[in-house]
Amino acid sequence: MAGFFRILILFITCSSCAFAGDQTVQSTWAEADPQLDTNPTSSFWRGAPPIYMDADAHGQRDPKYRTEIRTRWTKENLYFLFVCPYEELNLKPNPNTTAETNELWNWDVAEAFIGADFNDISRYKEFELSPQGEWVDLDIDLHKPRHEEGWKWNSGFAVSARIDKAAHVWYGAMRIPYSAIDTRPANAGNLLRINLFRSQGPSSARHQIAWQAPMSNSFHVPERFGLLKLVKQPK
Repeated sequence: MAGFFRILILFITCSSCAFAGDQTVQSTWAEADPQLDTNPTSSFWRGAPPIYMDADAHGQRDPKYRTEIRTRWTKENLYFLFVCPYEELNLKPNPNTTAETNELWNWDVAEAFIGADFNDISRYKEFELSPQGEWVDLDIDLHKPRHEEGWKWNSGFAVSARIDKAAHVWYGAMRIPYSAIDTRPANAGNLLRINLFRSQGPSSARHQIAWQAPMSNSFHVPERFGLLKLVKQPK
């Protein structure tokens, strides 16, 4: 009987691991690092097929906030573009775009959680940007009781953002040094653990949008991450 329970626990563990790799986004190679831009029709971003997230943190569809995401990579950097429809923005007063903003997650943000350690999935990096161009990056260690202190880490990443008020869409782009997230050189075939999120709207009508639903009120559930694969040409 004890052997049966050991097998059952192993099966459950493996099933959880399989889920993490069940969804994969492909990041497309680019020959050179361009000036960071937020135009999804630019030649750089057209070279990356879009993926979408349109469900909340518990997997319930929230199509009003269907968010388009594109990603590319070069020898030095990993890029993300977020195209974010909104009804009402929740913006931090007096934005500071020259230094990182701790607790930026209390306002409207787009986020990427990225981990390269498949042996310790509780260690990963978090990158956030706001519609106003504010940013914060964090070194997350869930083994520590207050992993939020990881905001003191600095990746050297850059952001660009703009708001199209007429269309009720905001755009945000990230350029992340690859060396900040992975000890390996950037090469086609590399796999990273990833999840993508948005926080949208005032606290009275807050929407939390996730690419892979964490099935929790917290985004910090690495067991639910999907995968990002560096590719030369998307399939």
